[in-house]
Amino acid sequence: MTEVLTWSLAELASAFHLDVRGEPSVRVSGLHTLQSAGPEHLSFLANRKYLEQLEKTRAAAVIVHPSALDRYQGPALVTDQPYLAYARISRMIEAARRPIVEAQIHPQAVVDATALLEEGVQIGPMAVVGAYAVLRRGVVVGAGAVIGDRVVLGEQSHIFARAVIYPDCILGCRVRVHAGAVIGSDGFGFAPGPDGWERIAQLGRVVIGDDCDIGANTTIDRGALGDTVLGRGVIVDNQVQIAHNVSIGDGTAIAACVGISGSTQIGQRCVLAGGVGLVGHIHIADHVQLTGMTMVTKSIEQPGSYSSGSICEPTAQWKKTAVRVKQLERLVERVARLERRIQTDHLS
Repeated sequence: MTEVLTWSLAELASAFHLDVRGEPSVRVSGLHTLQSAGPEHLSFLANRKYLEQLEKTRAAAVIVHPSALDRYQGPALVTDQPYLAYARISRMIEAARRPIVEAQIHPQAVVDATALLEEGVQIGPMAVVGAYAVLRRGVVVGAGAVIGDRVVLGEQSHIFARAVIYPDCILGCRVRVHAGAVIGSDGFGFAPGPDGWERIAQLGRVVIGDDCDIGANTTIDRGALGDTVLGRGVIVDNQVQIAHNVSIGDGTAIAACVGISGSTQIGQRCVLAGGVGLVGHIHIADHVQLTGMTMVTKSIEQPGSYSSGSICEPTAQWKKTAVRVKQLERLVERVARLERRIQTDHLS
């Protein structure tokens, strides 16, 4: 029978510098939403629109902001940043539930004799590690993953199943590359020739900083001459395309289905929501937020929130709006003619 792991509120408060309201000996065995939590769970309130769920929750305890204590009378872990506390506790629970596996190379893995594997490296079945690759302490390579020649993986990085890291790419410490992601594939570089398109060799690398997270089936192209670079703490969602020679600043977050064209420079602490598209060779300043489906065709030099995506509305109304947009040019011309006429009449 598997032992159920539990933690007391006192233990969690001590580990994560939280305050306890209520009985510190209350124990919890996992995290759940306010709505689905049972009497053995810890939950959290990070958005006040869920206050009604907070009042009705069956959770053993809740992580809350001090301002919400008047709406909840049960045991609580109190902090000014409930969502951050939830994130940290979630990682602790994940680590505790992960089976302890001794450092090992699966017999069905293929590891080149020249590769350097430091202490604690784990390599799963059917994985491939190329010549002169360097896997630092505690690296985990999942089943079927491919680590190319001369790749460097920083300490405690985790390459999940079937991810591919092309030759010469460099990943920092604690980088997570999820299943199916491809790092270092060729950029889309072709020159028109007399007999069709001729491929341009992509001679750069992908260089990824510490503590980055790369989502499933995301692709990051190597540079054509220089490198494609992701700074420290960049988080990239699933199914994102980052083209060659793109530079992304520290702490930027990129949601699913974003497409970033070549040689785009994105600053620090930016947020790109789902479906955003950026043309190539533009610069995005630090602290820029791009809302969903925004299409960026020129540089943004000032921090702030920017949008261009059309908002959903009933089809009949959308058709009317589309017609009116097409009529705007004629309306502008009519207004210009009227202004000229008024000006002429005034002068006469």
